[in-house]
Amino acid sequence: MSGSPPLFRGCGTALVTPFRRDQTLDEEALRKLVRFQIDEGIDFLVPGGTTGESVTLSREEHLRLVAIVLEEARRPGQRRVPVLAGAGGNNTRAVIELARELEKLHVDGLLSVNPYYNKPTQEGLFQHYAAIAGAVGLPVVLYNVPGRTSGNVEPATIARLASISNIVGVKEASGNINQVGDVIANVPAHFAVLSGDDAMALPIIALGGQGLVSVASNQIPGVMAQMVRAALNGDFAAARKLHYHYLPLLEVNFIESNPIPVKAALAAMGMCQEVYRLPLVPLRETSRQKLQSVMQAVGLAQHSIH
Repeated sequence: MSGSPPLFRGCGTALVTPFRRDQTLDEEALRKLVRFQIDEGIDFLVPGGTTGESVTLSREEHLRLVAIVLEEARRPGQRRVPVLAGAGGNNTRAVIELARELEKLHVDGLLSVNPYYNKPTQEGLFQHYAAIAGAVGLPVVLYNVPGRTSGNVEPATIARLASISNIVGVKEASGNINQVGDVIANVPAHFAVLSGDDAMALPIIALGGQGLVSVASNQIPGVMAQMVRAALNGDFAAARKLHYHYLPLLEVNFIESNPIPVKAALAAMGMCQEVYRLPLVPLRETSRQKLQSVMQAVGLAQHSIH
């Protein structure tokens, strides 16, 4: 493998979308969350993805969300943080329309989840992503998450898509380490294979992956960025130490459907309100107690989760 280094590398945060009690976008909380990420040293930001409850956002809300993140990420006098905006779905035409609107906002790239429910063939997946990439001049990162979409973008399809100049990476959340290895072995060096699962970041980087798109970095951006950076630098002893200390948090974040637990944790940290849009609902009490216990164990919780 040869070529220039990947455009997106390190640890990026799959940002939650804060809402007010009246279900509107909480712009103040969003700005606070983004500034927290930047101050803690995160490498890039991913607004409007599935962790951000994107399927419940209107087009206007989605664009406003990303615009706010861009404003904060490009604030004069601070470190500039790339913004990889979510633009996915199972209606190719609608995804292209959103992608073009995001391009007008001058995002740094697009993260596009594989189509859910309609279960396209591998050829359908290739044509879907090729159409999106062909409609914009932006870098595109694929997002393969079979557990949420009932469809798997197979390694051969990813390798085929990697030949398209502006398809620059994949967020791999198949949970299949052999598949991830096959992908890494068959894509060019400029193509970034990113873990889509916090707990699998280290083995994926050990195989040659280039980083992580993280849920836990909503809560602990500095820690997750440090862990990924250590692994990418070959210091796996330091990376493992952080991994094992925070592993209970990485796991409890998925005790119920993402982003329910991480949003509850952020509310306890004073970062946002614990407000979701249906069909997501608040944590069950038993899950809430478990989350509280884990947060206290890793030194994160300062307040009770109500």
